[in-house]
Amino acid sequence: MEAASPETVGSGRPEPVLLTEPADGVPPVVNSPDALAAAADALAAGTGPVAVDTERASGYRYSQRAYLVQLRREGAGTVLVDPIALDGELGPLVAALADTEWVLHAASQDLPCLAELDLRPARLFDTELAGRLAGFERVSLGALVERMLGYQLEKGHSAADWSRRPLPEDWLVYAALDVELLIHLRDAMHDELQQQGKLDWAHEEFEAARTAEPAPPRAEPWRRTSGIHKVRSTRQLAAVRALWQTRDEFARERDLAPGRVLPDSSIIAAAQANPRNEADLVAMPVFGGRHQRRRASMWLQALRSARRLDNSELPAASSTNEGPPPTNRWSDRDPAAAARLQAARSGLTAIAEENGLPLENLLLPDLVRRTCWLPPEDRSVAGVAELLRDKGAREWQIGLTAQALSEALHATPEEA
Repeated sequence: MEAASPETVGSGRPEPVLLTEPADGVPPVVNSPDALAAAADALAAGTGPVAVDTERASGYRYSQRAYLVQLRREGAGTVLVDPIALDGELGPLVAALADTEWVLHAASQDLPCLAELDLRPARLFDTELAGRLAGFERVSLGALVERMLGYQLEKGHSAADWSRRPLPEDWLVYAALDVELLIHLRDAMHDELQQQGKLDWAHEEFEAARTAEPAPPRAEPWRRTSGIHKVRSTRQLAAVRALWQTRDEFARERDLAPGRVLPDSSIIAAAQANPRNEADLVAMPVFGGRHQRRRASMWLQALRSARRLDNSELPAASSTNEGPPPTNRWSDRDPAAAARLQAARSGLTAIAEENGLPLENLLLPDLVRRTCWLPPEDRSVAGVAELLRDKGAREWQIGLTAQALSEALHATPEEA
């Protein structure tokens, strides 16, 4: 499929062509071993890269497993696979796709759930990352397809409950369209990056995304409860922790999104009100609902366990932060570090603008902050380059930033 040739509207901008159906129609969902084997044979016989996407049930389920896997390859067409019906056994696909380049949009969102199915790309092209490196302000799939190919994707069901069975036909249309143009978008973005002289940068970024290790679990994930800043005492923090942990265990066992079990706002309200009995608890908003009334004893038990804690068992008033403090405190706590950070931001911003890059893609802001707060003993260009490499920066990033960051690390408050 070639890029659309839309007519020009009055403003002078081309009007995108609305894409509402896959060109070849919606294929039947692959939900049996025989159908999977046939689909895998078709994909193996295809040519060129394979477009890959998944649909999860975020907001409905605790897990981030894939409830649908979409693939498309030249010569094979589109394949929609139901990994739930296949009990996650997608061995034929693993073999069929072993040596192909995979094209994904925002790959970091899909790769973990694909890895759960033993699906791992040998090579990767991420169209969202490509858009960021190209300096585009809007990098959603729809925005890039419209800009690069002249098509408009019909807004669909990304936030739907994809664990539902059977999947409605209009959902399958949406899912198929997500991979319909992905290979063509890949080719257009490849040419754009090559024209900008950024293709080698992109290959480094794609490889980093492909091989990225899962983030380690947070030490105290309950501290991310929305509204926790309203909680003033450590005893109330203990109640938040107890309710959060109870909710998390309940949600994990039933594969329900925690927010559907009990909203964060209700956890905060209960921790502040500290109800002593079921009547007090169910009198509160949300807790009086039918489902929450059945769980009232569970929530009360969590609150009682927090009340029984010895003072030495209460959580600290704030989390232990191994990193630097908030930057708005640097001037008071360490003026030299504040001067280094100001100089680094100034230098890196200039480099990002010169190269048409988002600042956060030039170098991770957290890495910049940590380096400025506790600079290496060797602040030379070579020393900074070694530090950046050790922290996972790519060679293209090091080549662009090591000199400026080295200079910034020599800045003093008098120069700020």
